[in-house]
Amino acid sequence: MNPRLPYLREKTSKLTASPGVYIMKNREGGIIYIGKAKNLKKRVTSYFRENPDHTPKVAAMVSKVNDYDFIVTDSEFEALVLECSLIKQHKPRYNILLKDDKGYSYIRVSDEEYPRITTEKNTTEKGRYLGPYTSSYITKEAVNEANRVFMLPTCRKKFPQDFRKERPCLNYHIKNCMGVCRGRISAEEYRGIIDEAVEFIRSGSAASVERMEAEMNKAAEDLEFEKAAMLRDRISAIKKASEKQKMVGSGVESADVIGIAEYNGGVYISVLMYRENRLYDKAVFDMEKSDSEEDILSTFMVQFYHGRSDIPRIIAVDHMPAEEELIQKLLENQAKKSVKIHQAQRGRLLDLLKLAKSNSAEYAALKSNRTGKEVIALEQLAKCLGLANPPKIIEAYDISNLSSESMVAGMVVFEDGRPQKKAYKKFTVKEQQFQNDYGSMHEVLKRRLLHIVNQEGDEFFTRKPDLILLDGGTGHVHAVEPILKELGLNIPLFGMVKDDKHRTRAIATGGREIQINNLQAAFNLVTKIQDEVHRFSVSFMHSKHKKKTYSSELLTVKGIGEKKAAKILMKFKTRDNLRRASVEELAVTAGISTETAKELWEVIQKL
Repeated sequence: MNPRLPYLREKTSKLTASPGVYIMKNREGGIIYIGKAKNLKKRVTSYFRENPDHTPKVAAMVSKVNDYDFIVTDSEFEALVLECSLIKQHKPRYNILLKDDKGYSYIRVSDEEYPRITTEKNTTEKGRYLGPYTSSYITKEAVNEANRVFMLPTCRKKFPQDFRKERPCLNYHIKNCMGVCRGRISAEEYRGIIDEAVEFIRSGSAASVERMEAEMNKAAEDLEFEKAAMLRDRISAIKKASEKQKMVGSGVESADVIGIAEYNGGVYISVLMYRENRLYDKAVFDMEKSDSEEDILSTFMVQFYHGRSDIPRIIAVDHMPAEEELIQKLLENQAKKSVKIHQAQRGRLLDLLKLAKSNSAEYAALKSNRTGKEVIALEQLAKCLGLANPPKIIEAYDISNLSSESMVAGMVVFEDGRPQKKAYKKFTVKEQQFQNDYGSMHEVLKRRLLHIVNQEGDEFFTRKPDLILLDGGTGHVHAVEPILKELGLNIPLFGMVKDDKHRTRAIATGGREIQINNLQAAFNLVTKIQDEVHRFSVSFMHSKHKKKTYSSELLTVKGIGEKKAAKILMKFKTRDNLRRASVEELAVTAGISTETAKELWEVIQKL
């Protein structure tokens, strides 16, 4: 309990109802949280009211608030802009902040008589710079492409000092370099080519090709055939590079595509930036998962675009941000043009959105030692089942029996999308006299869930899963739902439905089925879980049935009852071990005479 709450409540009671920004401070005067509000009094009061239902993060923040300041604005939009500016300036502990663990990259045109175009991590050397770019890969690709298309030298020779000192290298002979080292290209002509290469990097291929085609035609008319041939080759190289780029950016003149992947408490966001029909840059960030009502997309867009001027006309997203109108106004004010936030649902933008999400998933996977497919599968599963977060721990159950004999259940555990075999459990159905899958599932799940309530068992048996899947339809779900209510456990519960060919078909809830065929990653994960739990439970059933068969055979020997047969099976476990057991070992294990052990040994050899 914060002892300053009475003071904070008294102060807030006099607060204005105008829009503005509030600034929470700790005892040392440090800023720990910054927020905006349409109504300052109403918003700030919500933090300090009695009997609050705060999330853990908000409760922790409130417990450290010693005082707060506020700034009144004329509109909620002004509050949004001010909030973002202050957050970037102060980086408060309890705000959701963008984290980018990559440095920036630049393209440098060196300051020398015959300049070179290179990628750099800083701007300490003399020269002119393009950038900064957030993706070092995209920057290197752009420089390599420009050097290749315009046949610029990439060797370590110094010009004009090294003119005609050596014969041209292999790059000249395979037409990857214009051969500056021959000393036949003037500095003025070379600088013109460098300017064209820089323009190519900035604006893409279309404008470059149009300009060079005009130059080529003029050179041919003036009988400058060598120059015309060089321009022809350059145009051909640009067109080839353009085709390569169109594999990624065809049909997208100017757009940012934002892909979000959530995994293991974190949010990972990729922004693919397309300009002039090509992938121009890529940025990847991670943010802390919000446990408040803040929309992660709104928060990201405000922070990412604040202060930027290179905002495209289209921003493609998988859902509209919560503060769509405010963000749209912010973007258009900064860009000085109309900007459309577009929810991609079909066509090329949807393909690019999937690519952006895949980039985010791979980034999340890299951070957590998982694959991108596993991250996407858990995110898709959470979304289609309506879960707040991707499930970290999934438990799945299947009943297996042979008529009314050997009735068992298997429990498999998948953690972060992978099977965790040391957490698997086997159950023998005890209360059902006859085959009853619903009754068996009810019995097994109650026994299992009581371990969570009573905190009895090993570390895997006492922890609560994020999701329970039952191999079966709505009937199995109905059989188990009352147990969760009775024990007061809030665990999402669904069934895994198979078709008549025993293949995964859908997910069952209490009253309907959810089709997952269109979510390939989630579908593959559920199929894998369903196949694994079926294999595990059937394997247990067969092993138990075999033991029963062995036991019944052992009981045919005079002097061997159920307890002695159980001792023998417990000791030797498998048929092979039984067959290798000596007469003496059987006699000692079961506590029987040598004659009885010999008879028993002969029966075992026939199993």
